[in-house]
Order: sequence, then C-alpha cells, then structure tokens
Amino acid sequence: MRARIVIPLALIGVFSVGNAYALTNTQAKDLMMAAAHKGNDTDLAKLESAAKSGDAAAQMWMGRYYWGAKKDDKKAVYWIRSAAAQGNARAEYRLGHAYMYGLEGLFNRVKGNYWLEKSAAQGYGWAEIAVGSDYNFGVGVPKDYVKAIYWYKQAAAHGPLSSERRAEVLLGGIEYSPSHSGPHNAEKEIYWYMEAAAHGSRNAESNLCWAYYTGRDGVPKDYSKAKYWYEKAVAQGWPAGLLPKAFR
Repeated sequence: MRARIVIPLALIGVFSVGNAYALTNTQAKDLMMAAAHKGNDTDLAKLESAAKSGDAAAQMWMGRYYWGAKKDDKKAVYWIRSAAAQGNARAEYRLGHAYMYGLEGLFNRVKGNYWLEKSAAQGYGWAEIAVGSDYNFGVGVPKDYVKAIYWYKQAAAHGPLSSERRAEVLLGGIEYSPSHSGPHNAEKEIYWYMEAAAHGSRNAESNLCWAYYTGRDGVPKDYSKAKYWYEKAVAQGWPAGLLPKAFR
C-alpha cells in the first residue's frame, strides 16, 4: 500500500518546484518580523532557505533583516541586490536608496536614480516619490519639474496610502508654487493639500493652516479655516509651536 504524504495546511502555498520555499511578499515579511522582533530562529531559517533558493521576496526581506535587526550593511546589500536583479520592485527601491545615501560604500547617485526609476516603473509608490524628488531637486539627474510632477502624480494616484498622502503634500507645495516653473494655481494647491489631509496627513493639515492664515500664494485668508486645520494638526501631534501663535 502506497504511503500518503500529508502536508499541513499552514504550509500549502509556501512550497513550489525548484525553491525550498516560494513566498509571497506578506509571508516573507511576516517571517522577517518574527525573526527580528521575537527572535524566532525557525522562521529565520525558513526565510534564509527561501532566499538561498532564489526566492526574490525572501531575498528582499533577508536584506531588510540585516539592515534593521542586525545592522549588517554588507549582508543587507548582498540580499537586496540579489532580489533587485530579479526585478523585485521593493528591492530595486532599497538598492537605489543604498546608492543614493552611500550604504556599504555604494555612493553613486546616478546608479541610485537608475534603480529608483526601475522600481518606479513598476508602480512602487515610494520609488515614484523618490524619483519625483530627484527631479525636483536635481539629485543624480538634471532638475526637471515636469518629470517631478509626473512621478508625484503617479504616486498620488496609486501608491500605498502612506506614500500617496506624501505625494499629495508634495504636489500641493511644488506643482503650483510660484517658486517653480509654470503658473501658480491656488485652487489646485489647496486641492492637493486637502487630498492629503483627507488621508490623515498632519503635514498637509499644517500647510492648510498656514495657507489660510497668511493668504500665501494667492490663497484667500480665512482665519476660521486656519484655526480648524490648526486644531486638526495639533490633535495628531503636530507641534503647536510650528503653527500660528494666535491659535495657541
């Protein structure tokens, strides 16, 4: 009689042909978090086995493990680079970040922007913001406000919630500011700040407070609206000392 092999339900979807483990991004992240914050050696072994077998998600989170929990830039960059070489958007973003800020001696902003753009091209929200900022400030690339606005809008349209609201704040402060190219549009400036505030951005709430309080950039002065946004921002922990003294 042929013996039956029973695989626990918890492991279904974790194995695949050719890999010791084939992990989703969430599974790999959960293993890393358990290893980093709970000292779970079993989960770390699973993550490392999957990474060594070539699983890109596992490689990316092994890199995060060494960057965060172990403070080992050399091993972190090794695993991040391995995942980026397979087209993992998160790893491409992390590798670009390493080049931009010189981790493990990788300082090269042209290469940094290259990897960030590869990640952004896959729709990774934080990379889209990073590329937009590179073009906005001329970091690793020539200043180009049109491209900066394009990438910020991409992030605002579909990025993860945290990157989405950050992009909206940047659009409010950049796209329609008279300090940059193109005509200023106070209505659109307020629109983007409102979008970010609707997602809970206290930075946007602070900007709205100041915009209505000072009437800056052509925004009509409105003290009642300024106070409203002051109270919203402070309620979320924004320092009152950074907002109009009249409302304290």
